[in-house]
Amino acid sequence: MRKEIFINSSVGETRIAILEDSRLVELLTERPENERMVGDIYLGKVVNVVKGMRAAFVDIGQEQDAFLHFSDIGETLYDYRAFLEPEEGSQNGQYQPRGDRDHHRPIPKEGQEILVQIIKEPISTKGCRITTELSVPGRYMVLAPNGDIEGVSKKIMNIKERRRLKKVVQTLRPEGFGLIIRTVAEDKDEETLRADLDNVLKTWRKTQERLKTDKPPSLVYKDLSMASSVIRDLFTLDIDRVVVDSRKLHQQTIQYLKEVTPQLIDRVELYRGKKPLFDMYGIEQEIDKSLARKIWTKSGGYILFDHAEALSAIDVNSGKFMGRAHHDENALRINLEAAKEIARQLRLRDIGGIIVVDFIDMTDMRCRKRLQDEFRRELRKDRAQSSISAISEFGLIEMTRERVRPSLLFSYTETCPTCEGTGRMVSKPTVLTRMERWLMRYKVIGGERNLGVMVHSEMAKFLTEGLRSRIRRLMWRYWLKIQVLPDDALRMEEFKFISKRDGKEIAI
Repeated sequence: MRKEIFINSSVGETRIAILEDSRLVELLTERPENERMVGDIYLGKVVNVVKGMRAAFVDIGQEQDAFLHFSDIGETLYDYRAFLEPEEGSQNGQYQPRGDRDHHRPIPKEGQEILVQIIKEPISTKGCRITTELSVPGRYMVLAPNGDIEGVSKKIMNIKERRRLKKVVQTLRPEGFGLIIRTVAEDKDEETLRADLDNVLKTWRKTQERLKTDKPPSLVYKDLSMASSVIRDLFTLDIDRVVVDSRKLHQQTIQYLKEVTPQLIDRVELYRGKKPLFDMYGIEQEIDKSLARKIWTKSGGYILFDHAEALSAIDVNSGKFMGRAHHDENALRINLEAAKEIARQLRLRDIGGIIVVDFIDMTDMRCRKRLQDEFRRELRKDRAQSSISAISEFGLIEMTRERVRPSLLFSYTETCPTCEGTGRMVSKPTVLTRMERWLMRYKVIGGERNLGVMVHSEMAKFLTEGLRSRIRRLMWRYWLKIQVLPDDALRMEEFKFISKRDGKEIAI
């Protein structure tokens, strides 16, 4: 299987597309006003404990208090000072390691200052989900402060290599820390792993220094940006190439790989084409499809995706398919195609939580078993963990998929102010990105440098607010003069570029 990563950097957002055999399977998006939060460590203060929910709410300085379930509390809920150096964190310069303390999970107290890490980003009205069991990732290993675990990634299947890495972990693990070897560490020598451990320890020491002076709520450790974390976590030997359209990001990637994995440098390409990167490789079209409610399959069936507060519902229909075989055989063919596409769309749309799939009903138990096995096999390609039930008597499969961040639908759309949430509309940052792609295409054609852009008044405000407004950054980047013209007759996602010379719309 050929795997590729494409990274598109623009004024409004950075997008990372992961392709398998030239098909888009994952899309990650990061915007300046909404940066990736998973992995960040905060010094927070407990504001409310709800024993009936077995949870506490912690103020970490965000709009909504973070959610700490009791199951996400370690064996001991440390006061944050236990994460400092011994002479700073406890009396007589000593504190007991986790293994020597009470093994019962404690209940936090209101007003208590604790160190927490984000494991799930906020979605809708829900705040972040956090844990007190911290981890600091490196390229080849993950450091667990105040832990004692010694682990090797389950994805390393070679028994001999697992044994070797297990011995390396036992040799390298610092006192008072847990250590987990990542999949990319396979076949790496001890010297390389030791160097990575030193870098992670330096990062943790900087976090400790901040703890000595910071007051809650405060961010004490910021994980890498989305693009950098993808290079660190996903760019392995099974990736055939990484294509980047930003010179700055390309240089940063090369510099990072020189230090950790020099043999991968020749797989990184800087895209120099005039046509937008995602247009060139057909990714833009796939993204537009991923926001659609209906997806067609090859045989003429179609799949509907609907989202509710409690769950996501997926419905499979026969559509235009006209089969001549027995009903169960016809249904199995459509269902097998749908199972592959649903597994891909779950990854691409990043749908998490409870999911109910309504396949076309089949009475033959062998057909049901084959469908279920095929669906499970396709889901194994997903990095997110999932669990599925057997097909019910109603032809339904109930499943759960790990939710780490909001799905693509919530990242690329926002609640419509007119219908109050019953419909969706393209978000302003996405419209900005589309405007920028229009300008990139316009630059290829050429023409005058004095333009006007007609947009809805709310979009006009979004483009012009602030000293370093978004429209000003576009003008500097593409060396054009652009006047924003509010027009409430246009929908929020619509825009029209006009010639200032004759006032006519420019069509590309």
